[in-house]
Amino acid sequence: MTTTSTADTDATVPRPRRLPALTPGQAQGRARELLADIVERHGSAGEMVSTMAHSPAMIEGYLSLSRAMKRVRIPRALSEKLSLAVQEWIDCGTCREAHASAGRAAGLSGTDIALARQGTSTDPREAALIALALKVLVEPGALGDADVAEVRAHGWSDRIIAEVVGVVGLNLLTGAFNLLAGIQPDADEEEAAEGREAAEA
Repeated sequence: MTTTSTADTDATVPRPRRLPALTPGQAQGRARELLADIVERHGSAGEMVSTMAHSPAMIEGYLSLSRAMKRVRIPRALSEKLSLAVQEWIDCGTCREAHASAGRAAGLSGTDIALARQGTSTDPREAALIALALKVLVEPGALGDADVAEVRAHGWSDRIIAEVVGVVGLNLLTGAFNLLAGIQPDADEEEAAEGREAAEA
């Protein structure tokens, strides 16, 4: 019998995907229409969305929520901090990398990104909102009057407080889907991304 040790495994071999990405021609019904429209407008749909096309309900639900959450009043840079904190907890490497990149584009420094991944910020107002987002994700049953009072005391409006749940919900959807489907960066890609963040911090 031949055995293969971990050391013999080629680290550059991509991780297997549990659910394959689909082309518009492979998708069915409403999923075919939505996927074809995205590809026509943008040239490609990306691996996650193409994989969501297995379910017309899934792809339509994701696209609708994603578009709606682009209209939140939470500042873009802070929204990325919330997303980084949530994805660090969920442990979706693909989403973490995407939000780190988006955060840099929104003006976040390496230190900002590192702190967000730790669930905090140098700004007490932002730290309070990040803490609320993590509680919404991890222990929503424990949410109470004090949690809302805390973020209100930092000057956040009820609209912003409500939108935190939407940002968390969208991140849970994408992170959980990518983990289920096996859409995760390879080990060398994760190491390179962490190296970039450490250099920027």
